[in-house]
Amino acid sequence: MQSIIIGKNQAGQRLDKFLHKCLPLAGKGFLYKMLRRKNITLNGKKAEGNEILAMEDRICLFFSDETFAKFSGVPGTEGNEVSPGPMAGALKAYQDAYNSLKGIAVLYEDDNCLMLNKPTGILTQKAEPGDFSLNEWLIGYLLAEKSISSEELQTFRPSVCNRLDRNTSGIVLCGKSLAGLQFLSRCIKEREIRKIYRTICVGELKETKAIDGYLVKDETENRVKIFARAPEKGGEKFSPIRTIYSPLAAAEGYTLLEVQLVTGKTHQIRAHLASLGHPLVGDSKYGTERVNRMWKETYGLEHHLLHACRVEFPETECIPGEGLKGLVVRAPVPPLFAALEKKIFGNSSDRMLICYENAHKTRKA
Repeated sequence: MQSIIIGKNQAGQRLDKFLHKCLPLAGKGFLYKMLRRKNITLNGKKAEGNEILAMEDRICLFFSDETFAKFSGVPGTEGNEVSPGPMAGALKAYQDAYNSLKGIAVLYEDDNCLMLNKPTGILTQKAEPGDFSLNEWLIGYLLAEKSISSEELQTFRPSVCNRLDRNTSGIVLCGKSLAGLQFLSRCIKEREIRKIYRTICVGELKETKAIDGYLVKDETENRVKIFARAPEKGGEKFSPIRTIYSPLAAAEGYTLLEVQLVTGKTHQIRAHLASLGHPLVGDSKYGTERVNRMWKETYGLEHHLLHACRVEFPETECIPGEGLKGLVVRAPVPPLFAALEKKIFGNSSDRMLICYENAHKTRKA
């Protein structure tokens, strides 16, 4: 017999969903059959499978060790011919990602939430089955720090909560616990978190401006189109977007911007600024070929400059996010970005950034 006590990362979900995570190699029909026959019980009683689990609930599975190992994918005892299953492969991927992906920094961490500074060139989530991404690195890090066990990963896996493009660097929010994951996801969905990016665009902009539009995504080309007005009804799905930019410095036909992403859609900042005639330098998808070629030849830039530099949390009382109340998390720009910023704009960008942040604090107060 196996006995499972429900913890904080398992509570709040249906029993049948939990059982499927515990026994991923067992079919739904088999699990419901075991429930009907009381081979699986909840708190010593027969269960239907639709019960919502609570902390300290006790699930008993009256299986042999061999049967449990077969359906859970956990290796059996010595001499049993049991396949290691998917979990063993996943654990190796987490360890390999943690060891191979370099330059990732932890900016903030508590019992429920974690924030990482993602370097340019690293995926936030897998694009192909064999990829290593920040998501795998996160779990590898938590395993190495003993913040989670391989047994807990059977039923809950920490995850990133927002995505950045491969060549966009900066802050990625992550849920360590189920409560943290739910809290951050809700804050993002309800736009309670201010997400600020830093970039260099073509053209000299002089004033802060909020720009609205409508975004349509082309899945086949992995591109988006921006419209000033809502497109006429048709086969395309469009999303209203809002972007707010504030110039920090302008020189030599370029502007250093801080951009608030009010709505977080695919390629929103890159495509929205490009639609106004101010594409990001180095942006091969939405940018200007002549400008990109000059920046590559002159400065060695091979990708767009876009960095998620700051997130600001609301003054909200919430147990999973109590440590985040009013918190501002900053991520320094990558070395190449910092060097180009100083070369093009000198120290004026730092002075304007201080004025911008002070003005924002006054507005919040």
